[in-house]
Amino acid sequence: MATLTLAGLCGSLRAGSYNRMLMHEAARFLEPDDFVVGDPRLPLFDEDDESVHGIPGAVQSLAVTIARADAVVIACPEYNKAPPGVLKNALDWISRVEGNPWRDKPVALVSATGGRAGGERTQFALRLMMVPFRPRLLQGPEVLVGGAKEHFDTDGRLVTESYRKLLDALMEALRTEAETRRLSG
Repeated sequence: MATLTLAGLCGSLRAGSYNRMLMHEAARFLEPDDFVVGDPRLPLFDEDDESVHGIPGAVQSLAVTIARADAVVIACPEYNKAPPGVLKNALDWISRVEGNPWRDKPVALVSATGGRAGGERTQFALRLMMVPFRPRLLQGPEVLVGGAKEHFDTDGRLVTESYRKLLDALMEALRTEAETRRLSG
């Protein structure tokens, strides 16, 4: 592959979130030529507002980021046993743009949580939310970092070898999917 562009989308808005750290670690492991972080800070989805004002520019921008990327990594925390509302809102808005930027797009999910489960429920729910978009959603290996504060250093680097191996394998699978898509498309 000549170049590889990775888009990252984080369901946590907190600057110091473990999911943001994990998203950046995924990019470091993949070593793309370009890494663009999509901004999910969008107005609440409102079909009445859309009919009056159209698709907001921030939504269009996020959709373009996804469309231009060769692959996407979504880092998704678990809030109350599900993906956070900011991520669901972004998915709802993106479903309204012309075309489908997710269609056949290689997508990897990663999660980091303070609890022991690591985000298993949130990834399950997010997989269901992604079905209508028809991406190439990687099935594994699952990267579910439970007790996240124990697994990152002060520089935001993932330090636990077992999680590093899983993330490396997932990013290798994502690279392979992106290369396969480019060759077939």
